[in-house]
Amino acid sequence: MRLLTFERHGAVRLGVLAHDRSVIDVAERDGRPEFQSMQALIEAGPAALADLRALADSPGPTLAPGSVRWLAPLPRPAQMRDFLVFEEHMRTAGWNGAKLRAKWGGPSAPPEPQPIPPVWYEQPIYYKCNRFAVAGPGACVKWPNYSSVIDYELEIACVIGASGRDISENDAPKHIFGYTIFNDLTARDAQFKEMQGPLGPAKGKDFDNANILGPVIVTADAVDVGNLAMRAKVNGELWSEGSSSTMHWSFAQMIVHVSRSETLYPGEILGSGTVGGGCGLELGRFLKDGDEVTLEVEGIGAVSARIDAPHVQERLSL
Repeated sequence: MRLLTFERHGAVRLGVLAHDRSVIDVAERDGRPEFQSMQALIEAGPAALADLRALADSPGPTLAPGSVRWLAPLPRPAQMRDFLVFEEHMRTAGWNGAKLRAKWGGPSAPPEPQPIPPVWYEQPIYYKCNRFAVAGPGACVKWPNYSSVIDYELEIACVIGASGRDISENDAPKHIFGYTIFNDLTARDAQFKEMQGPLGPAKGKDFDNANILGPVIVTADAVDVGNLAMRAKVNGELWSEGSSSTMHWSFAQMIVHVSRSETLYPGEILGSGTVGGGCGLELGRFLKDGDEVTLEVEGIGAVSARIDAPHVQERLSL
């Protein structure tokens, strides 16, 4: 199933995207508590999901998709973690980051990408995102005034459906509720400055509407994330192409790592990190005021956001 959260007449509702692409207002058909929000549905478990599937397959009224305001499918995640599991991104982004810092007067960049730290191959690496900075399809992102280097990041995210601790790799897929698209917007100049600490990222990632999710959550039984085409377009122009098949660490392995001596809860989100070639830093060019960024992932859909940055009128490049 393809699940969404939308707003209509001032009320936030749980929806199902029907086969004809119309929207089923779930609570309008069945007002039980577990159908009042995406989080309530996730927490209710497999039985509630099976009941929702039966409801969605039955006849009933639907809404035109353009008649509602689409929100992030999980507007307030229980927690957010973003990983770094694509080797090409790890290599190229680090090298281009060094070149960008050199352009700003920092140390000279090495002539070629440097070896990836051994720890990256030993365990999945992640940081915790600001779960209050989530926005959905069509969001306008007012860029922070402390930054002039505007970047997107093309990612997939999994949504945790069942709690667990010390989860095995074989059991990990049972804990995944579904998948969505994640645009991890980044203020690169702020990120590079603060991570010299070394700590972070912090204000390079944490600002209002920085975490774009959507357009739907596709339930885990309806998509195989092992080999999905991933694309990013800016104002309709293709900038990035990649594939989920190039992940070095799987979502199951991420779950194993996070759940070591720590409980994962329903409604948590784990981002994949940026696919190789999936951000402006790797391409050597960045966004500017008015740009519309659209991320597309095969089997999930497309989610767009517009940049509002009147102080950035020119496109910075390496």
